[in-house]
Formats: sequence, C-alpha cells, structure tokens
Amino acid sequence: MQKYIVHGGIPLYGEVRISGAKNAAVAIIPAALLVNGVCRIENIPQISDVTVLLKILRCLGASVRFINTSDVEIDCSQIYTTRVPQELAHKLRASYYLIGALLGRFGNAEVSMPGGCSFGGIRPIDQHVKGFVAMGAQVNEGDYIIARAADGRMKGANVYLDVVSVGATMNIMMAATLAEGTTVIENAAKEPHIVDLANFLNLMGANIKGAGTDTIRVHGVERLHGGTYAIIPDQIEAGTYMTAVAATGGDVLVRGIIPKHMDCITAKLLEMGVEVEEKDDTLRIRRSGALTRTNIKTLPYPGFPTDMQPQITTVLALAQGTSIVTEGVWDNRYRYVSELLRMGAQIRVEGRTAIVEGVSHLSGATVQAFDLRAGAAMVVAALAAKGSSEIRNVQYIERGYEDIIGKLRALGADIRSVDYSEERAEFPRQIG
Repeated sequence: MQKYIVHGGIPLYGEVRISGAKNAAVAIIPAALLVNGVCRIENIPQISDVTVLLKILRCLGASVRFINTSDVEIDCSQIYTTRVPQELAHKLRASYYLIGALLGRFGNAEVSMPGGCSFGGIRPIDQHVKGFVAMGAQVNEGDYIIARAADGRMKGANVYLDVVSVGATMNIMMAATLAEGTTVIENAAKEPHIVDLANFLNLMGANIKGAGTDTIRVHGVERLHGGTYAIIPDQIEAGTYMTAVAATGGDVLVRGIIPKHMDCITAKLLEMGVEVEEKDDTLRIRRSGALTRTNIKTLPYPGFPTDMQPQITTVLALAQGTSIVTEGVWDNRYRYVSELLRMGAQIRVEGRTAIVEGVSHLSGATVQAFDLRAGAAMVVAALAAKGSSEIRNVQYIERGYEDIIGKLRALGADIRSVDYSEERAEFPRQIG
C-alpha cells in the first residue's frame, strides 16, 4: 500500500503534458470487442483502470500487445468466452461497458455488478438495462448481470433516456453498432468522450451520427474492421492541474489539450481571478493575487463537469468570501468535505449544496481519498496547505491520473509516494 507525502505551500511553475482521456479510454478499450480484427489504440493513459480492462480482454481471449507505453494493439478475433471474471469486474466502474460491447458482438454477456468509486450517491445502471431491453435483450440482474439477445443479435430500437447518462449513452451505442436496423438514442449525453467513442467506432466501420448532440442515430452494420485511433486528451486531468495552480499560485503551461473542452472550467477560474491564456493546444494558467468567490453548479456537458467538483471546491475554500457549490448530477458527492475540514476549511453541506466560506490558508493533515476525484482534491489541498500532509488510499487517485507524482514534481511540487511500512512519526494527524 502506498501513500503520498506532500510538503505544501509551494507555487507551481513549468509545463505539464496531458495524457489520454480516462473516460474515453475505459469505453474505447471494451469497444475493441466489437472489432473482428486488429485495432491500434494510441494515447492510452497509463492508469490502473486501463490495466484492469486490458487484463479482462486477455481473459476473454483477446491478444493485447503494447507497441510502446501509450499505444496498444488489440485483436479480439479469437474471443472464446463472454463471461467476465468477477474479481476483475469489481475493480472498476467501467466494467459495465463490457455488457454493451459483448451484447453487440456476440448477443450474450455475463458481467458481475461493476465496482470502482463510491462517492456516497446511488449509481444505478437502470438506463443501460432499459436500452438493452428495448433492443430485444433479456437481462437478469444479480451478482452477475446476464444479458442475452433474442436470435443472437440485437435489434434497432428507439431509446429515450429518462436522465442524461454518459455511461448509458455509450453502452447503448456499443450494443447498437452491430444490431439489425437503426437505433435512436434520445436525451443522450454530449460529453467529448462520447464523441470520441463514436469516432473510434466509425473509423472501424460503424455508422453513427449525432454524437455530441442529444439525439444519436446508430445504423447497425454487419461487422467492424481494424484500424488505428488516437484517444483525445483528458479534460479532467487538465482541469485538475489548472485548479492546482489556482490553489498554490504560480505559472504553468498545460500542453496537449483541446481548449474548447476546457471552456466550462476556464470560465470559472477566470471569475475567481485566475489568468488563463489560450493558444492552439495549450492553456497557460497564472495566479499571483487573491482568489475571488464564485458559484458553481455541475451539469452535463457543456456545463461544469461533476468530475471537477471536488477540485474546484478545494480552490474555493481558499477564495475570499462565500461560494455556493451545487451538485447537479449526483445525489451526494461531498464525502471529501470532512477531509478538507481537517485541514481548516470552512464548508457546510446541505443536501446537494455546499456553502464554502473562504479561509486564509489550509493546514497540513493526514487525509484520505474516498474516490478518484476526491483524491485529486486532496492532492490539490495538500499542495496549497501550510506544512506537511499525508494522503492515504491513493489507489483511487491512480485509477485516473497517469504519473501524477512525476508530473507534479516536474512543476516544483514537494510530493512523493512512499510505502506504508516507511516511518510516519513525523507526520501526525493534524499539523499546523
């Protein structure tokens, strides 16, 4: 078991290059199951969720070969089982994408209930199941989700999502790619990684139109062929480094991004007094003066992303005045607030709303990551805090951030990963 030790209060300077998008990669890798041939996926992030998914594909019979650290060749032409090992499926939330991909290709899927992060709210897959059933599948839910298509092939259907769901949109899209007829997904999510998945599938021979709008049409095809595709940059990783600079101060050039994807985050940082300069595939983030309060409400894209809520709330804890944060996507995503309170933040949670009273500084403490993005918020808080902090349960962080220690150290941060067996006496529970 690892933990992070952070000596905070150091402004960040330099350049950071953003890795491939985690939320795109964890859908595109399962989508390779739909391809009867070799597909090369480039710009894959080196994160634990990707490692688990590739291991699952190997267990199903796929050939997986790394060309280099970020490019991989996957050949799913010799898949011999559609039953996903339970111990692997439990390791990540994105295992549910295997249901749509396996149903779409083979008309059959057996996948245990997904694992991954739990940040306090209910994360059902009822909209996924609704889509599969509409397309002719019989779905039984228990320890395993067992889904089978009538006559061995999914059928096109009209699917209206009761709530805007990224996961359901992508899962139904995969199930429909090789279906007989046309599937229309209404009230679809519009996130960049949905467009990325559609672009990947289309490059392999699919016929998907409307990704990025609220209505997606998938005209089923007979088969997909191999090809080469590069994953888009990670919007949330970029946003996390932007909030780290906002919290600590400094001047950092964020490279290898799509600035348009960052608009919802950039707009709020500008309101808070952070300087953001856009050029081609870079954003330059600078902050030297005081932070100003603002209000945030998370919404489906192009609104402010829920996956950035913990990080921006951490920055608001250091802003002058009172800020209001409203979680508009999940029922409850504030478990991490108890950890910020240990560091001296003044935050009160009322249902889906957090009232944040800005303080002059945070103080180092021993805290833990409750989930991936809450863990990122703990890193941001520790970088800005006076004194030393210890962050535990960092396995959640490493589910979605490639080489976060190396990238932050290159910006001047004093952060390191150590084994739990190392001496901890100098890092008490609360440090002033």
